[in-house]
Amino acid sequence: MALVSSETDSSTPGTDPERNSFIPPYWQRHERNASRLSSYSSDNGRPTPIALEDHTEEGSDQLNVLWCKGVTIDDYVVVSGTAKGLGAYVVWNCTVETLDGGPMKIRKRYSEFEDLRQKLVTTFPQAGGSMPQFPPKSVISRFRPRFLEKRKEGLTYFLNCVLLNPEFAGSPVLKEFLFA
Repeated sequence: MALVSSETDSSTPGTDPERNSFIPPYWQRHERNASRLSSYSSDNGRPTPIALEDHTEEGSDQLNVLWCKGVTIDDYVVVSGTAKGLGAYVVWNCTVETLDGGPMKIRKRYSEFEDLRQKLVTTFPQAGGSMPQFPPKSVISRFRPRFLEKRKEGLTYFLNCVLLNPEFAGSPVLKEFLFA
């Protein structure tokens, strides 16, 4: 049997002498050599300034790609199948607000949103990690209003993230989703 002392030594790594407690290894302070950090300039030891770009100027390539103000999912319709619960699905009624035109109405099923996400991840593999989480499926709750409202919020967030991203906004994958 090992005994654990409640006393800490200030020279013991992983302890805080002021609080007399153990510090988990991932909270411990790690000293770094400035020469190994890419964000520090070698001449003065200060962080290299971050270069910001303004893409709101007229004629900017990024501004020209963006054509959408935002998306809302107004409501949904449960389309019933042949038997109770069999073949039934939900259609989402969306409004896409454009920058220079009127609103655009589209109707999509959840599976079409899933296809869009998968095609975007395939087309833009470097952006897969930055894409928002997709609302989950549920066999039991799939037509319950509370579940559908949460799904509506998730799909709205997903679609806004995609349409307002300059990398995705002009892609043929997104155009196919919207206009097919």
